[in-house]
Amino acid sequence: METPFIHGRSALADAADLLERYGDDAGLEAAVRAEQSRDAGNVVRFCHWRQIERVVATLGCDEVLGTIH
Repeated sequence: METPFIHGRSALADAADLLERYGDDAGLEAAVRAEQSRDAGNVVRFCHWRQIERVVATLGCDEVLGTIH
């Protein structure tokens, strides 16, 4: 898995909220929200929820990503 780009605290907050509410289904919920945003023509929210989907996957990964200091 490549090192993801996480755009600020709001992305982490939204991912944490989905994880708290939906548990293992958090990534699926983010995908549903992205699809709904796309269907509504809201490109910005579509991109946001797609990123949240990747953040959720990253947070659930046991693999060490990026540099270790």
